[in-house]
This record gives sequence, C-alpha cells and structure tokens, in this order.
Amino acid sequence: MQLSELAGRRVAVWGTGREGMAALAAIAPAGPASLVAVQDKATFLAARAWDGAVPLFEGEAMGPALEGVEVLVRSPGVGESNPWIQELRRRGVSITGGTALWMADHARQTIGVTGSKGKSTTTTLISHLLTATGRPNELGGNIGIAVLSLPPAERYVLELSMYQCADLEDSPRVSVITSLFEEHLDWTRDGLPSQYYAHKLNIAMHGPEAVVYNAADPTLSAELAARPGLPLVPVRNWDEDGWIVRHGERLFPRDAFPLRGTHNTGNLCVALAALEAAGVDVVAERSALEAGLRSYAPLPHRLTPIADPSGVEFVDDSLSTAPQTTIHAIEAYAGRPLAVLVGGQDRGIDYTPLRDYLRDKAVPLTLIAIPDSGEHILDVVGDLPAVRREVAEDLPAAVVRARELIPPGGVVLLSPAAPSYGRYDNYEARAKAFVAAIEASALGGA
Repeated sequence: MQLSELAGRRVAVWGTGREGMAALAAIAPAGPASLVAVQDKATFLAARAWDGAVPLFEGEAMGPALEGVEVLVRSPGVGESNPWIQELRRRGVSITGGTALWMADHARQTIGVTGSKGKSTTTTLISHLLTATGRPNELGGNIGIAVLSLPPAERYVLELSMYQCADLEDSPRVSVITSLFEEHLDWTRDGLPSQYYAHKLNIAMHGPEAVVYNAADPTLSAELAARPGLPLVPVRNWDEDGWIVRHGERLFPRDAFPLRGTHNTGNLCVALAALEAAGVDVVAERSALEAGLRSYAPLPHRLTPIADPSGVEFVDDSLSTAPQTTIHAIEAYAGRPLAVLVGGQDRGIDYTPLRDYLRDKAVPLTLIAIPDSGEHILDVVGDLPAVRREVAEDLPAAVVRARELIPPGGVVLLSPAAPSYGRYDNYEARAKAFVAAIEASALGGA
C-alpha cells in the first residue's frame, strides 16, 4: 500500500512516538477523508504536547474513534497479540505500518537489514562502507530517523525490527538477515516461534533481488530453505589465517575491523556480501573498504570497554537482551578471568542455549545474578564445574562483588541476556548505572 492510496480513505494512526508522529506528518498531505491519532492508554506527555492539527483519542475514547476506520497505521510496538488488532482485522480494516507505506515507494533504492542479533552493527557498517566507497546514502529505520522522515536520497540503508518487517508488502532490493532465534514472542498473535520467524522473514517475501544471510546460523538457514524460490545469497565466515577472504582473494586482515568476536566477523562478512549485491566490487575496492573499516566507530553499549585504574577491564554490553547475545559476548572474552553480570526483566525467555553453551565449551567464568531474572538464569544454567554462581541484590552490588573476584587483566562483563525494563527505563539507563557503579566502587577502594 502506497501513501497515495490513502487519499479519500478514513485513516487512524496508532501511537504518538517517533514513528507515529512521522506517519501523521506523511499521511496528511495524501488527502485522507479523515485522519485521527489513537492510543489505547492515555499518556500525559502526548496530551501535553499535542498541537491539535489531528484529533487525538486515548484510552476509552479510542474505541469510538475507530468506528468506520478503513486503514490503521500502527506503531511498531502494537503487536498482533493486542485485542484491538485482532478485532480490527475481524472487521476487515487494513493494518499496515509507516515502514511498509514508505517501502512501497522506495524498495528499489533500499538495503534493508534485520536479524535477532547483529542488525544494528551490520546496518551501520553497510552504510559506513558505502560512504567510504563514494556512495552517499541515508541511514534510518529502527536506528536513527523514522523512514517516513527520511529525506530524498539515491540509496537508503535501513535497520528493520521484526515489528517493522511484519507489515511489509514490498521487500528491500537487497534484504539482509543476520541471525534468527526466538524473541519478542509476546508481540505475535499466539506466542509461537513460527509466527516470530514468519514476521521476521517477511522482509524477504516480496520480490527482493537478493536475500543475503548468515548461512552459519542453522535456524535461519532451515527457515529460509523452507521458503523456496528466494534469491538466496548464503554467507559464511571467511576468516582464514586472520584475513577476510572473498572469491579466493584476501581483502584485508580481520583486525582492520575494531569489533571483537566471531559474531562480528560474521556481521562483517554479511555486510560485504550485501555491498556486492548492491553493486560494489569488494575485491577491486578493497583499499577503500579497509580504510572504512579502520574508521568505523563501534555502536555504544555493544561490548564497549570502560577504563578503570585497577587493571580490570569492564565491558558494557547492556544491549544484550537474549542468551544468544550473551554467548557471543562470552566468546569474545573467553580465556581471561571473567565475570558476567546477568539478569533483567523476566520475559520468560528460554535460557537453555546459555546452559548448553557453558556446558559444552566448559568456559571458566563467574555468573553474577542481578534482579529480576538473574537467579532464574542461574537455576537454568545449573551446577557446572567451570561456572561459579553468585547472587547480588542489585547492579552496584554485583560490580563490587566482581571486583573482589576478578584480578587485574580479567574482565567484568555486563551482558544481561534480558531487557532493562522493570529496574531501568531502557538499556542506556542500565549502562549509565553500570558506569556509575564502576566509578563508585573504584572510589570506595573495592
């Protein structure tokens, strides 16, 4: 569905955040017969900031406002499990999102990246390397600017969440998928992994020229194989003797890319394959690509080192919200004395992958549980010979205990394997609390 198809139709936008506001601004010039904004819960900030250009209906007023609506444009957080979404579908209302409306007009100019992990790094890396090879582009989507607010450009690079992928009816020209594992099941209608996978992989189901994916991910490979006819471009790690290799040619040493870990080697290789699919000769332009890699600035809160005078390396990986991301963080620091702080909002996530990894690899480390789900994680991991288990009453106490256990040269890693909500407003607030705890414990002589 294109924006122009909203002309003369009764339209509602659900949400007053960044994406909702961008949708309202983009839809109004299309000439809908009526346009309203709705939210199922009243919010003080929305009501206070509302300018009145479009009527806003919140809480109990939302239901009557939706009578007769033909198209609902939902913000990403409004999931299939929401009773109103199910009721509107029953009524025959067309449900879409701002990203889907934008993509209908811009798919041929777009590289779209999704994945259960690695999508932000891969998206920003693709954008950075395009720029390094003289190809200007606009970066947006789930990271940065909402797509309906993006300026005109020759090419776009978008990070797309599962929420944004779910409503797509047009695939990006190059659809990129970094990984696939169970997450955000509460957004799906019935809480099933198969539904999450279908929403995520919808990025590739509407006519892309290439589907670039990490073929080292068994779940992703199996799910794509079950969807025949896709223009698949499988990618494996090309790390050979410390070099990145493509088409039998050594491109540059792995250490040209500043991010640690084998998972980031995979992200780099997927990014290079995406550039090829978009028309970049990565062999011929290897020098510009290497220079771009060396100037790439890592994203904050992803294995970000924090200086400390004790000789212990503290690492902020607050963006880790699932066991798989914590596994990759542990892999990056295995071989050194290591304490990992785990726990956060309890979403009922399955932590057996973390247990199985620690059991099979026998990585020696200390797990320090923090509220709310930390103790549950320890229970799932169980009593493994190489794993010491500790419980802390909060994040500052966990940092103090880690200082007591980890010698100079070791690592204290905040990789919670859980969202921040409940104790903190977001992952950034949790990261700030981690830094504050490090500084306070250093001053206290811990």
